[in-house]
Parts: sequence; C-alpha cells; structure tokens
Amino acid sequence: MSAPTQSHVKTMSDETDCAIEFSKVGYTVAPDRVVLSGFDLAIRRGETLMLLGRSGSGKTTCLKLINRLLTPSSGEVRVDRRSSRDWDPIQLRRHIGYAIQDVGLFPHYTVWQNVALVPRLEKWAKRRIVSRVEEVLDLVGLPAQEFAARYPSELSGGQRQRVGLARALAAEPPILLMDEPFGALDPITRAELQLEFRNLQEKLRKTIVFVTHDVGEALMLGDRIALMDAGRLRSLDTPDEFLASQDVVAQGYLAAFRAGYQALQN
Repeated sequence: MSAPTQSHVKTMSDETDCAIEFSKVGYTVAPDRVVLSGFDLAIRRGETLMLLGRSGSGKTTCLKLINRLLTPSSGEVRVDRRSSRDWDPIQLRRHIGYAIQDVGLFPHYTVWQNVALVPRLEKWAKRRIVSRVEEVLDLVGLPAQEFAARYPSELSGGQRQRVGLARALAAEPPILLMDEPFGALDPITRAELQLEFRNLQEKLRKTIVFVTHDVGEALMLGDRIALMDAGRLRSLDTPDEFLASQDVVAQGYLAAFRAGYQALQN
C-alpha cells in the first residue's frame, strides 16, 4: 500500500477548536537534510495527541516548533490561533508545560524549589505559590510534607519523573508537551506512571502532545495517534481506528505490538 498523502489525514480545516496548528510546515537543517516536509496537523483543545514514530521521524522537532525552540523553515505553527513567530518566546514557553525523559531537575534545588520555579519567575504571590506547589505535588502522588524538602538525588527515577510532571503543571499551563517522559523507567514503574497519567488527564483535560515510539503507550494514553514517517504525517487515527488500520507502516507497529502481547500470553 502506498503512503497516504496529506489529503488522506485530517488537517486544520477539519477542526473547529484547535489549540495547536501546523500549516504546511517544513524544517530543514541542511540542503540535504529535511526533517519535516509539508506537515499539516491540527491538535484539538483538551485532547492527548500521541506522536508515534521511529527515531528521526520528526517527533521531537514538532515539539520544539510548538514552543519555539525551533522556527519553521517554511509554513506556520500556530498556538492558540496565533503564529509562534508572533509570541514572545519566553511567554510562549511559560504558556506551555514541558516534561522530558531525563526530567531536567536542578540538582541543587529541592523538590519544592524545582516545582515552584515558573510560578516564581511569573512573580506569583508567595501564598499562591505555596498552595499551588502543594496542590500539584499531591496530584502526582508526592505529598509536600514528605517530599518538598528532598533533593533530586534522594528520589527514585519514578519520583523524579513525577516531580518533573508537577513542575510542568505548576504554572497552570493550558498546553503540555511530553517527550518520551517514561522511556527511561523500568517496566513496572513505567506502567504505574502511565496509569497515573491517564487518570490525571481525565481530571485536568490539558491539551497534551506526547512523543512516543511505543505503540502500546500510544494506544493506552492517546485520544488520537499521529503516525509520523520520514518527516511526514502518515495517518491520524483514534486508537480503535489505528488498531484496524491497513496502512503498511501502521501494520508494522501493530505486528510488533501483537507479537509482544502474544509472547506474554505464552
């Protein structure tokens, strides 16, 4: 089966309430190194959109284009219907939470100081900061009275990842970008955090763009799955639609997923 063109997937013209829009976006790092080409994607407000694809398919580049760590070589990225080029980059990044695989906590800051970082930069009132830090630590299962004074070196990998998520949520951003946040964890901790994340999103309904190469994670956590291949959007499906997909690239992911599931049954 040949690769679908952009006309085979839903683009921003199909959406009525988009938080993030890619319009014919290209990103090139050298004349012969095209990372994204003609990329169209509309991400609905309040959904969890999974970017699924192999390494080098352009997933992390998409995240960096959203928060303007990168600028498109062509086309336009819009956040809340405003071109990323028109946003002040600092304000844009504070409008967006960011959680990554290696967490990126400041080792010389306590848990409380790490989580309070952006609210302090935004000059929130002290009482509001204290209340919010306690609230988000409780949301991620790390009660402030037990964990607020600890340093990252005193935490397990799963606890550090929870702190990273709390920090991303602390300033109440409407958008959350997640770049394989659970990828470095052991399988048991990863499964626990995936379940906790799904339950948390049911409460918060943030707009989340979540990068993964794990089809099981994409099926479990996503409202829709954007399958990327060689810098292009291959397909855009709900989990049920993805499971029924006849696309040759999607079929490769599904075959690996089913083989792994079958191995667990034997």
